[in-house]
Amino acid sequence: MSEADSSPPPFWIQPEIQEKITWRDGDVVISVPPKSGTTWTMNIVYQLFAGGTADFRDVYEEVPWIEFVARPDQTDREVLDRLDAMPTDRRRAFKTHSAPPVVPFIPAGEGPDVKYVVVFRNPEEALVSFWPFLSKHADQWYELWGMPPGAMSRPDFPSFYRDVIVSRGMHELGFFGFLNAWWLLRHESNVLFLHYAAMKQDHEGSIRKIAKFIGLEPSEDEWQRILEYTSFGWMKAHEEKFEAATAGDVPILQRGAMIRKGQAGDATADGMTPQISRELRALGETVCPDPAMLDWFYKGTPAP
Repeated sequence: MSEADSSPPPFWIQPEIQEKITWRDGDVVISVPPKSGTTWTMNIVYQLFAGGTADFRDVYEEVPWIEFVARPDQTDREVLDRLDAMPTDRRRAFKTHSAPPVVPFIPAGEGPDVKYVVVFRNPEEALVSFWPFLSKHADQWYELWGMPPGAMSRPDFPSFYRDVIVSRGMHELGFFGFLNAWWLLRHESNVLFLHYAAMKQDHEGSIRKIAKFIGLEPSEDEWQRILEYTSFGWMKAHEEKFEAATAGDVPILQRGAMIRKGQAGDATADGMTPQISRELRALGETVCPDPAMLDWFYKGTPAP
């Protein structure tokens, strides 16, 4: 048995919880593959809801991760009760790394008014960012789940890609499969497609697009705060607010795990090899039948 085969999956992710949520009018679901701008988008939606504020402890308190359990004995009911207890006089936003049908999709006019902000990133960039992120999970977190420290990290990207990503099918299901699932819904009126590269190129324009989509019109004073508190510089300087410090019963991440470089177009410098790049693209061509879909996944243009 290889080291990869002996490593259990991340048991703290329980996607089936999402099927049991009681949705409300005004809910916003932020659906993003791993390391593809999730935390940034969570903060953007939260700041839009709050009108721009630095007065929060942990974005994960404000925008819960709806497929995450904090400890091995935490029940689905406990997670759901927390969501149900969120104030009814404020809109809710949620994070998920799932795509439909794992995260339920409610078409506009067929149930509660739920909107879906869906963000994608070049899969090469996301995967090379995933590698150091998993290596910065705290030893206490692995121990809580009965996993050896560093169970999902490797000393170099190629071994991480083979042992952790390929062995679990994460590249096929979590990236290309994620795109396939959402692509068919991209024209739905309550779905907003965004690409990380375009968001980096036009920070303000992207946030204004999200604000319009979720039906918010911040004042000019609020806009100044929102733009400041969603900037990479501010988030990096206050990274303790974005590292899920309150999400677990023990520390989940080491400092600096979540807000890393905030760049686009740097996969090779971060460990991507030509061979893995070719293999990944070939897999994408097999999983994603529409060449335009795959080109957009990698480049972010033209609009989907």
